[in-house]
Amino acid sequence: MARKTFTKEEIKQIVADENVEFIRVTFTDVLGAIKNVEVPTSQLDKVLDNDLMFDGSSIEGFVRINESDMYLYPDLSTFMIFPWATDGHGGKVARLIADIYTADREPFAGDPRHALRTVLTEAREAGFTSFNVGTEPEFFLFKLDEKGNPTTELNDKGGYFDLAPLDMGENVRREIVLTLEKMGFEIEAAHHEVAEGQHEVDFKYASALEAADNIQTFKLVVKTIARKNGYFATFMPKPVAGINGSGMHTNMSLFTKEGNAFEDVSDEMGLSKAAYNFLGGVLEHATAFTALANPTVNSYKRLTPGFEAPVYVAWSASNRSPMVRVPASRGQSTRLELRSVDPTANPYTSLAAILASGLDGIKRELEPLASVDKNIYLMDEIERERAGITDLPDTLLAAVRELAADDVVRAAIGEHIADKFIEAKKIEYTSYRQYVSQWETDSYLEKY
Repeated sequence: MARKTFTKEEIKQIVADENVEFIRVTFTDVLGAIKNVEVPTSQLDKVLDNDLMFDGSSIEGFVRINESDMYLYPDLSTFMIFPWATDGHGGKVARLIADIYTADREPFAGDPRHALRTVLTEAREAGFTSFNVGTEPEFFLFKLDEKGNPTTELNDKGGYFDLAPLDMGENVRREIVLTLEKMGFEIEAAHHEVAEGQHEVDFKYASALEAADNIQTFKLVVKTIARKNGYFATFMPKPVAGINGSGMHTNMSLFTKEGNAFEDVSDEMGLSKAAYNFLGGVLEHATAFTALANPTVNSYKRLTPGFEAPVYVAWSASNRSPMVRVPASRGQSTRLELRSVDPTANPYTSLAAILASGLDGIKRELEPLASVDKNIYLMDEIERERAGITDLPDTLLAAVRELAADDVVRAAIGEHIADKFIEAKKIEYTSYRQYVSQWETDSYLEKY
């Protein structure tokens, strides 16, 4: 879906006509959390003139207190009115997504959206007009207790593509879809996933920056509608042990003025040299961008054998066990599907890193290893070694170390974001290491 580009005057007119009372100006911090500054519409001119300021020292990974004044520059194409009731007297709330600028009116190096914009500029300089991305985010619905707090009780006993009565979340999912459609999303599918209480909504691909914005909007809508219906939605990758976790499969393709740059009808698999080289770059840098695509301690509880999530750096056209799959569609739909990403990823920095990896592959003409057309989970270590298949990092700390050592991925997100992210994730992992889990107590307390 192509976003409409609004003018300042058009936004002012819509705000007046639709009885909008507040403007929520949102942005994303280094770790992917959505932040916002909400102002009354009396301040709309200030917002639209790029004069809205905030204290950057209060935001994770931004700046020190002595350099804290920052500006929010709204992207006018992201203007939308939230379709749900927001107060008791009919006033509506609108949203604008902003880029972050310093007090000197320069793009802020710690803004994840700016990082993605920078790599997209590099793609254009390399001759590509668009990097199209379509994601398949999954989430769980949990019941709330009588005080409105989340429980660990799942909302249903349904499974893959189940219908009611097993799929108790059907009405919630339907309302999520209808709400997204009112906000301009084009929904391609919505269904129950494999695990109990797990759901997926797939929306149409978009250019990378719009796709990243859409992911952040989607998360907000899902959580809002779930809460409205008495449930708690979580994008935590592995909230329940022993069942499938939540991923965010990421479909991607590069376009030129001539069309899909990944398509070549003369190739046996229908893939172009650019597609193979892009794939080669993704495989080359996979262990480094994993820290961004799977940024939590819990992410690595999902990336384990036996639950449909990839754990090996490999690709295939015919099976779903490798990290990258080539879906069967060709023509303008020719694409690569990266299956390792989970929905806790910051969409801006993760897409920047993935795109930069692919562009590095094209620049260096990297050839991917042969397609793996058998189930990797059934191969032993020697077979995997012979096929050149390596492992994805199995802990957050291992992934962060890979990121720190990869110049291409670090450059993609910028040194400011890289340093702040690595520092924050090392602290997170240290905190995790210091915690004694119930599993450890059950396994060791009486035994030793």
